[in-house]
Amino acid sequence: MYPVYDTILLIYSKEEKKISTVKFRSDCLGLQGLEATRSRLPDGHVLYPTILSKIASAKAGIAGEDKVADVLLRNSFSIDHRIFHDLSLTTSTQFQMDTLFLSRLFAIILEVKNISGILEFRENPPQLIRIKTDGTVDGFECPAAQVERNAILFKEFLSQVGIDIPVIGAVVLAYPKQIVKVAPKRTKVLFPSIVPQHIKSLYHLPQKIDVQTLDSLTSQLLDSHQPYIPNPICETYGIPRNDIKKGVQCKICGWIGMQKIIRSWHCPSCKNYDHLAHRNAIKEWLLLFGRRISNRDCRDFLKINDMKTATRILQTTDLYSEGTFRNRTYSMDLNKYR
Repeated sequence: MYPVYDTILLIYSKEEKKISTVKFRSDCLGLQGLEATRSRLPDGHVLYPTILSKIASAKAGIAGEDKVADVLLRNSFSIDHRIFHDLSLTTSTQFQMDTLFLSRLFAIILEVKNISGILEFRENPPQLIRIKTDGTVDGFECPAAQVERNAILFKEFLSQVGIDIPVIGAVVLAYPKQIVKVAPKRTKVLFPSIVPQHIKSLYHLPQKIDVQTLDSLTSQLLDSHQPYIPNPICETYGIPRNDIKKGVQCKICGWIGMQKIIRSWHCPSCKNYDHLAHRNAIKEWLLLFGRRISNRDCRDFLKINDMKTATRILQTTDLYSEGTFRNRTYSMDLNKYR
């Protein structure tokens, strides 16, 4: 599996004398929030099955995107190109692209889906219908409409920086078990193994920009990337705060309720010591409940009584403070705290 951080990799092909850049997928904060909810909800909670289903769906989506990333990385292309995974930009609105293949000739946006069953792409209204083997019918937002919208928004971005190149969209179904009964009329539907072939079929297009412009655009895209921050889980799913189990979780055995000792935390279950265990607990609080945490919130969630200890923890956890004394709260750039 690839690094989950915003890693940039430069690849040079001696045979083709071409350079490519790969931006890997960012860590999925939404999945982290769901995992934190799963571990802190009682098994019998009414929303526990929903959270499990959302986790499975998120993991399936990530697996599909990783499969496409692997195919692109393992194939060679005889044109200068840049590959961006999980790229979020803002023009008239914020939008996110699963994969962007950028070259001096064209740009291709890939929308990756991992939805099993028989699929029907409907036009009016735009919708994806999935029919399971047991006959159950589900409806989803249409990925063809998504990628068409992203193509329009990316063209807006390019126009803002003075670049005009063709922008092409395609839907990628992660696995052949996904059967297309009705395909979209205007958008290609591909499997990962066909993506390189589709890209190479566009080599006949005329060159629109030089390599210096491609490098400049690459830098602008990376600088403009705004990682997605999900809404707090409890707010999204209507989970009362009191339903969430409090305490610092041991990363070794998963026990929630590590005990604060001098300069560290101690797990009574597996006897592990971890002087930074509170960092993940604070991050989970922010993913679960909100973007700002107070001293009282910290003491309540970490199950510590001393205000000075909580202040010391908050002041040494790479947080930004706002306000004074009793009104002081702390916030965190979750994208820097992975």
